[in-house]
Amino acid sequence: MDTKQFENLILQALEHEKGGLQVYQTAIKCAVNDDLREEWEKYLDETRSHVEALTDVCRSLEIDASAQTPGRKIVRHLGGALVEAMEMALKNGTPEEAELVACECVVIAETKDHLNWELIGKCAKKLKGESAKAVTAAYEEVEEQEDEHLYHSQGWCRELWIQSLGMKAVLPPPEERKHVKTAIGASRAQQASERNR
Repeated sequence: MDTKQFENLILQALEHEKGGLQVYQTAIKCAVNDDLREEWEKYLDETRSHVEALTDVCRSLEIDASAQTPGRKIVRHLGGALVEAMEMALKNGTPEEAELVACECVVIAETKDHLNWELIGKCAKKLKGESAKAVTAAYEEVEEQEDEHLYHSQGWCRELWIQSLGMKAVLPPPEERKHVKTAIGASRAQQASERNR
């Protein structure tokens, strides 16, 4: 495994989680649906713990958590663009439109989070000794939460779009009701939502 690229992954994942704090803080301001706001408040708290987990990984692996790399700067820029998009929607659209934009931004952010943690899990299997223990512990703490964040956010986004199109939406989405944490579960929940229309 390329050690330098692994360090880049950890630093970019840390930067993305830090940006995720701003994404969720802004998304919460956009939330119209109380259940969605509550969900995002929970995810904001969990994202704080993800920042701590990655900071601990940096400390354990002697990676400078404050190191600024080109990739990290790009990740910060992308996160800032998501926040800016939500702020534009708040300023220029209806509350429902802003909520929908926020949902899309959360899905984009969580898709990248999900990928980061999937890659971190793969790296953990290649590491040895204390490094493997530190990365595995962080992965095991966070991975299931990231699955939930992604699949539930996709469900919210789909159903809010359906509602905005004037069709019958299932809110909260089935992913929420069924506590989905896998891709298969998300697919089944989406099929259930179609049967409930």
